[in-house]
Amino acid sequence: MSSYLDTAIKAARAAGALLREHYESDLHVDEMLVHDIKLELDVRSQELITAIILSQHPTHAIYGEEGIAGDSASPFQWIVDPIDGTVNYFFGIPHFCISIALREGAEITHGVIYDPMLDELFTVGPGMPPARNGKPIFVSKRAEWKEAVITIGFSKSNEAIDIGLERYRRIAHKVRKTRMLGSAALGMAYIACGRLDAYFEEAVSLWDIAAGELLIQRAGGSVLRLPKPGTEKFGVVSSNGLLPVEEMMS
Repeated sequence: MSSYLDTAIKAARAAGALLREHYESDLHVDEMLVHDIKLELDVRSQELITAIILSQHPTHAIYGEEGIAGDSASPFQWIVDPIDGTVNYFFGIPHFCISIALREGAEITHGVIYDPMLDELFTVGPGMPPARNGKPIFVSKRAEWKEAVITIGFSKSNEAIDIGLERYRRIAHKVRKTRMLGSAALGMAYIACGRLDAYFEEAVSLWDIAAGELLIQRAGGSVLRLPKPGTEKFGVVSSNGLLPVEEMMS
C-alpha cells in the first residue's frame, strides 16, 4: 500500500473517531442555511485531517470544503470533505462519511471514503484494485433501468432542486427503486461496490465526488462531470457503465 494511501486512511479513521465521539451530542451550528447546515465539527474534522496529512507530506496542499491549507503551488493536492452528509449527521441519521482524494497534477490518483458508523473503508490507489475493508469491489452488472436501484441528490439551490425533481419525474417509473441518501461520496462508493447502479445530481463540489469518481472508474463504472459555467461546481452522472444514462442527461 502506498504511503499516500496510508496517510489518507489514517486521516479518515481519525476524523471518523471524532465524528463518532460527538454523534447525537449537542452540536454547535456555525451557519443554518436554507438547504444546508454548517457545523463547527466540519471545521474541526478538516483541521484534524489537515494536520495528519501535512505532518506526513508538509509540501503538499489541502483543498477542502472548509478551506485551503499547505503549499498552494504544490502539484500534490488533497481534496477533502470532512463530513459528507452533514445534514444527516446533525439530525442523527447514521449515513455520512469522510472523503479524501489525492490529485497529482490534473489526475486523481488515490481515494478513501470512510463510513465511521458502519466502519466501512473504501480505498483505491495506483496498482491496487478498489476495495471495501480490504476486499476487491466491482460495479453491478444490471444493464436495464427496470433492474436498477439509483440515488438522486437534490442540490442546494432552488434552480438545481427544480432540475433534479424533473429528472426524478422522468426516471422514477423506469427503475426498480430510487433512494435519496444524503451523501454523494457514499452514493458513489455504493455504485463502486454494486449496491447501487447510478447516481445523478445537478450541482456538487469536487470534494463531494473526487474519491468516489476514482472508485467507480476503477471498479468498472463511469462518471461524467458536467461543469457549471461561472461556478466551481459540477453536475454528475455516474453509473455502473451499463445503464443508458444518456437518457437522463437531456
